Order: sequence, then structure tokens, then C-alpha cells
Amino acid sequence: CVELTQQPPFMVVKPQESFSISCRISESSYCINWIRQPTEKAMEWLGYLCSGGSTGTTYSVKKKISFTQDTSKNTVFLQGKNFETEDSTVYYHRSVQK
Repeated sequence: CVELTQQPPFMVVKPQESFSISCRISESSYCINWIRQPTEKAMEWLGYLCSGGSTGTTYSVKKKISFTQDTSKNTVFLQGKNFETEDSTVYYHRSVQK
């Protein structure tokens, strides 16, 4: 990602609230991978979104997270819903050129 598009660059989400994290990208052909690392636990891969529209989500968050994109604005989104207290952690993204 070139930049996160929301301000401030972090957010606090209460249990059961919905949220969206947006990220502007510079590549025309990409795959964005999202991961999280809960406190004192190993990193967990959450899923991916590629420029062609393909997506994948790990089973543990399948009903909580989705990925979309707005190609006209070179922006990708992670949408979350129904998060619980145990989902509280830092979320990361990594862009990989295809």
C-alpha cells in the first residue's frame, strides 16, 4: 500500500461494531495480504485480495472479514463486522506485485 486512507492511521472498534480499513495502492497488478498478530500469539494470515478480483479468507474470520476494491480510485478495503474482544489486535497488510 502507498498509504492508509483514513485518519488517524489507527482505530478503536468496540465489540459488535462494523468498520472499514482502506488503503490506496500504486501497482496496477497486485495481491494484498492481510494478517494480524494477537498479543502473545503467532501471526495469523487472514486473507487476500488481488487486482483481478480474486479473494480468499481464512476460515477463522470468514464471517467477520471481507475484502473489496475500487479500481477507479486504486483503493482496497478490509471490512470487518461482529468482532469480539478476542479480535482486538494490530492488523497488517502487505502488497505483493503479481
